[in-house]
Amino acid sequence: MNIVCLDMEGVLVPEIWIAFAEASGIPELKRTTRDEPDYNKLMNWRLGILKEHGLGLKEIQATIAKIDPLPGAKVFLDELRSLTQVIILSDTFEQFAKPLMEKLGWPTIFCNTLEVAVNGEITGFKMRCEKSKLTTVKALQSCGYETIAAGDSYNDLGMIQASKAGFLFKSTDKIKADYPELPAYETFDDLLAAIKAVIA
Repeated sequence: MNIVCLDMEGVLVPEIWIAFAEASGIPELKRTTRDEPDYNKLMNWRLGILKEHGLGLKEIQATIAKIDPLPGAKVFLDELRSLTQVIILSDTFEQFAKPLMEKLGWPTIFCNTLEVAVNGEITGFKMRCEKSKLTTVKALQSCGYETIAAGDSYNDLGMIQASKAGFLFKSTDKIKADYPELPAYETFDDLLAAIKAVIA
């Protein structure tokens, strides 16, 4: 029994924080898990910048409302879901992901949640579990699934390396150079073909 685990941002949809950095004119917010392997450190840093600029959930959600999935992402996901079970494993938050999941046809996503004050200030965040992507893949394996994983960032490496087959997708030159053993793809057609070869 196979199950495919996909990252969301950078794989199926553009990076939310990069889009918000551009919309808000705060270039520091372009830093993502492609640059910073420690997600807690990255999020706490982001929350500090939001507080400093008086920005909250409403402003970020306004940017997310204008984000569309990457070209070809929905067609890829629909075809993949017709072949095997698929879960999106993301370090994003329910409050960010919902409108994007609607545009992708409501695939299953496991993600985290934000702590938001009455005034809309994001005061903190609650992660589902430690090393959430790797932990989830191991849990699926303990249920009898063979996992196939794809992602683009440092926080995807655990689930990619722990899976029966794992792929980098639209990753950075540095990550591809540091992990030459991982097959790396740039198009949905190539990724779909690689996954099909595994589940055939």
